Amino acid sequence: MAGHALSFGGISKQGVDCSGFVYLAYLDIVGEKLPRTVIAQRDLGKTVPRNLLQVGDLVFFKTTNRTRHVGIYMGDETFLHASTKKGVIISSLNNPYWASKYKMAKRLH
Repeated sequence: MAGHALSFGGISKQGVDCSGFVYLAYLDIVGEKLPRTVIAQRDLGKTVPRNLLQVGDLVFFKTTNRTRHVGIYMGDETFLHASTKKGVIISSLNNPYWASKYKMAKRLH
């Protein structure tokens, strides 16, 4: 993932968005191709209650009425995701912003 800038809808050397980051991470780490959009990724796997999250689960957020966000759960109430302002970062699910936007999680395996 090194060298990727962030951009909405991007998945090229010029930039990657949150779902593009998840797509590339799963391809890189698991060797599995996922759908390219947040909405399509949300339809995968089985829903997991927040208190039963495991490393590798996808966590989904509704950041505005029209915008969705996805990241990869890392354990200890943290998730890895692509931020358009800060690049690829680890954030806390307990951060007031993310806690208020959290919608669901999915387990792919």
